[in-house]
Amino acid sequence: MNEKTQKKTLWEEFNDLGGMPLWLYLACAAILLVVVMTGALGTDITAFIAVTMVIAIIFNKIGKVLPIWNTYIGGGLLMVFFGTAVLKQFNLIPQEYVDLIGNMVQGDVNILNVFIIALITGSILSLDRNVLIRSFGGYIPTILGGLAGAALFGCAVGLIFGVSPVDAIVRYVLPVMGGGNGAGAVPLSQIYEQVSGEPAANYYSFAIIILTIANLFCIVAGALLNRLGQIRPELTGDGTNIMPVDSKLIKEDVKVKVTLNDYCGTLLLVGTIFAVGRLFSKVLLPTILGAQIHNFAYSIIFVVIISALGIIPANIRAAARNLQGVMTSVVGITLMVGMGVDFDLAELVSAASPSNLLIALLIVIGAVVGSALVGKLVGFYPIDAAVTAGLCMANRGGSGDMAVLGAANRLELISYAQLSSRVGGGIVLIIASFVFSFFL
Repeated sequence: MNEKTQKKTLWEEFNDLGGMPLWLYLACAAILLVVVMTGALGTDITAFIAVTMVIAIIFNKIGKVLPIWNTYIGGGLLMVFFGTAVLKQFNLIPQEYVDLIGNMVQGDVNILNVFIIALITGSILSLDRNVLIRSFGGYIPTILGGLAGAALFGCAVGLIFGVSPVDAIVRYVLPVMGGGNGAGAVPLSQIYEQVSGEPAANYYSFAIIILTIANLFCIVAGALLNRLGQIRPELTGDGTNIMPVDSKLIKEDVKVKVTLNDYCGTLLLVGTIFAVGRLFSKVLLPTILGAQIHNFAYSIIFVVIISALGIIPANIRAAARNLQGVMTSVVGITLMVGMGVDFDLAELVSAASPSNLLIALLIVIGAVVGSALVGKLVGFYPIDAAVTAGLCMANRGGSGDMAVLGAANRLELISYAQLSSRVGGGIVLIIASFVFSFFL
């Protein structure tokens, strides 16, 4: 047996924590704990790095080696997410660092934006232009397939609990499939208030509960779909593309040499792509048919255009691909700590009634089935279509995308996931405007 494929013992696994031997990790953790308890660490970006990494490294390792969890539940990234959520729930992370992590990851600093835009840029620029055009051309129908499947399954199980099809769509399907909280549940509640005359809070308070339950099901479903792909490899690719690409991904080899200087240009390109998205979403075309369009949706469209035109040099494309790899393997586990401190386990438990659980579960299953079937028809891998166009429509937007793709081991499909959350969420808002107007 090849030495690289030999299974490590438990000691060998835990003697490699972020590249450190166990004793060195424990020494760092102990020092950090003492400094935090004295109040001397502070709350700047260096403190953020220290606190998040000491949490992320150990939980990531536990998730990778824990039987059943590492195969069926979601591995290291998902253990970081839930482990952090448990620490926060029991107040084992000082509040000042909960606030710091939240602010750095999704607040004023918003490292999550850097992570997402870098992954979008790398994943799209690394695709052959013909594959790129074909994949994005078939993606909207796949999203609509997932939406139709969610509506069908949700209405069917709703009838069992005495929920009419209209109520199932208005109160359950639309919030779950709306693209998350800020881009989905919040604007949906505002549309509800405008149409019905009732306070937006009446709609939002229930919508966010259903969305939270569905988000958890999406995460677990992502891990299960990843396992299905391991059992049935013909249903999926290698986790980096949504359709067969005939090995046309840009790779760093003898023909495409990447220097450290190339990463300077790549970072400038990443920032420019983000800036174009902001320009369109804030100034030039903030809404389409009354639906708010997120800046990431415009950023995706822009990078698709420049990639299809072939105007980006191969060295910058390869550097963008490499930067994407750094983001997924290093920055990703840090951001999962941020997702964990933003997750309320108590809220989830309080809302877990049998009817809510089953309706949310069937909506998620419907989204998976519908997107997988339509995805197969347009030439996508069914599993990858189900993860991106199905589960990433039914989760809690950007943070939900991270958790689902992490559980499914498909972080490099972030551009498709963002299309689901942003463009797909916009489609749901347009549909909601008509549904609320006609049936409320």
